[in-house]
Amino acid sequence: MDAVVDTPAVPAETDVLIVGAGPTGLALALDLARHGVRALVVERSATLFPGSRGKGIQPRTQEVFDDFGVLDALRAGGGTYPVGMVWKDGQRQGEHRMFDEVEATEAEPYAGFALMVTQWRTQEILHARLAELGGGVAFGRELVGLVQDADGVTASFASGAPVRARYAVAADGGRSAVRRALGIGMTGEPVDPAPALVADIRVTGLDRDNWHFFPPTDAVGASEGGGQGGGQGLRGGFLGICPLPHTEDFQLTAGFADPSAEPDLSLDGIRKLVATRTHLSADDVTEVRWASEFRPRAAMADRFRDGRIFLAGDAAHVHSPAGGQGLNTSVQDAYNLAWKLAAVLRGSAPAALLDSYGEERMPIAAQMLGLSTGIHRGEVRRGAATQQLGLGYRGSALAVETRTDLPEGALRAGDRAPDGSRAGIRLFDAFRGPHWTLLTVGTDTEAPDLPGIRTVRFPAYEAYGTGVFLVRPDGYVGWAGESSESGGSARGLAEYAARVGAL
Repeated sequence: MDAVVDTPAVPAETDVLIVGAGPTGLALALDLARHGVRALVVERSATLFPGSRGKGIQPRTQEVFDDFGVLDALRAGGGTYPVGMVWKDGQRQGEHRMFDEVEATEAEPYAGFALMVTQWRTQEILHARLAELGGGVAFGRELVGLVQDADGVTASFASGAPVRARYAVAADGGRSAVRRALGIGMTGEPVDPAPALVADIRVTGLDRDNWHFFPPTDAVGASEGGGQGGGQGLRGGFLGICPLPHTEDFQLTAGFADPSAEPDLSLDGIRKLVATRTHLSADDVTEVRWASEFRPRAAMADRFRDGRIFLAGDAAHVHSPAGGQGLNTSVQDAYNLAWKLAAVLRGSAPAALLDSYGEERMPIAAQMLGLSTGIHRGEVRRGAATQQLGLGYRGSALAVETRTDLPEGALRAGDRAPDGSRAGIRLFDAFRGPHWTLLTVGTDTEAPDLPGIRTVRFPAYEAYGTGVFLVRPDGYVGWAGESSESGGSARGLAEYAARVGAL
């Protein structure tokens, strides 16, 4: 990857200060820019993260990136997951399918297609889109202090002038300095007591058509679980080598059985590891481009907000990499928070709207942590749940369902708004952008004229049934009714729209 070092002039004041230029921080800044909000991303490193770490982009996140206008670039820079190949003693033992098959549908057009893109490339694409929208990243800005008062937050740095912001978001990773400074604890458990290693390497002697699995000898033939490379996950001597699309690199993952092990991240250390666990020789590893050690754990912050400061991404929840949920859950955090911050900052919604961020995202994060842990331990296979298409906010205070006697399986307020095409209209095209969408489906109800809300009339469609649906900027149904007046004036559409800042 090419280093990204363009550091813009740092303003003395901004609307939102985002600490950390990983996928979470970049996605949040990009979305805020679409809403017309001034946001400054500060990153203590001199460049964007250089590794492949979070390489899986699930279907729901692809929908988000479609909305952002970056999905085509990600597809051009990525590819599908290769079929796994299990090896023993230098011989191919057979294919291993990493995912249960899930069919795409009109309502879920990206289902069944987990996109593999190196994390560094995802970040470069998000960064480029942010620049198109007038934003940027201030590199080399290490946060050393964050003080908040009734009106805003003041951040100080190891070098450079302080910055004043109305709100701040910690997107600075699992070891978040902001979270620690706020005294917010993390509750969770080790997923595996032993360490694991991930590295980007150049290697000869392996084809690029397969994800190559080298399980411990006693595990070969029993790899139908759901772990990082079969039932063994990253535990007990497993090693996997995955070709990374549109690069010359492979991602190496390895687990260790001994909790006291200290993985050697040097070229010689990784050469020895590969030679010990595979049929390859040490010299077949020609380069180590990036490497990291970690101990898989599942933990979530005790709260996602402290006054004017929010936690998002790994700063709020830390996953095992098995199942590819960490980056995806993090991007969804940003997508949920951006429109709410924008509504409050422009004065169209009360500050209380921001309470819904933690209310909505904490249960989702907990659910995804449990899924990642189950996959790591080989207890759960990768299937529909990993795609995050079934997640929603039905229990949220922002989900107002005014219809009664709905059949089982009916679309309800709080659910993800499905895609579909009728009469020359594609719903995802209509939803694309930072606006709310008032959608009438299969009904002659006249939609009210609500300023700033896009109105779309759609023929009867089984994914929605019939009714009126107010779709949030993040693609979830906020309000649903048989007509715009469902539920009386206290719960009517216009009143709801005003409460959530849609007007």
